Amino acid sequence: MKAANENGERLIASNKKAFHDYFVLQKFEAGVELTGTEVKSLREGAANLKDAYVTFKNGEAFLFGAHISPYAHGNRENHLPDRTRKLLLHRREIEKLFTQVMEKGLTIVPLRLYFKGSRVKAEIGVVRGKKQYDKRATEKNRELEREVASAMKSR
Repeated sequence: MKAANENGERLIASNKKAFHDYFVLQKFEAGVELTGTEVKSLREGAANLKDAYVTFKNGEAFLFGAHISPYAHGNRENHLPDRTRKLLLHRREIEKLFTQVMEKGLTIVPLRLYFKGSRVKAEIGVVRGKKQYDKRATEKNRELEREVASAMKSR
């Protein structure tokens, strides 16, 4: 079991691919509407956000494509692993996100899932897609930073 950090948050899953494929412009914290077996499965760390994104329907936000594995000790009441889950946000936040997505051609993806106390929260980000040359430049900068850090460490 992973320990909680200084904020009382315990990471369940992070979406590293999102940071590689997108520029993150804004971050929001949202609650996630889950069933009991989903929470139990998340306590075991069985989640994947790789191809997940946020959609809007009837003035509500939904997390689509997030995979939460079925609970190992579940019975016939176990959840579907790839079901669409409702995100719990304030009305103004939903309206703001919806207008950004519609006007500016941005998209919203989950960046990480974590426990905050006993509640499951999702950090969602308003993102803009990177071009191939942007991805290469980011990787090059990351590599240079690693080399500098290792050179400073070896001194």
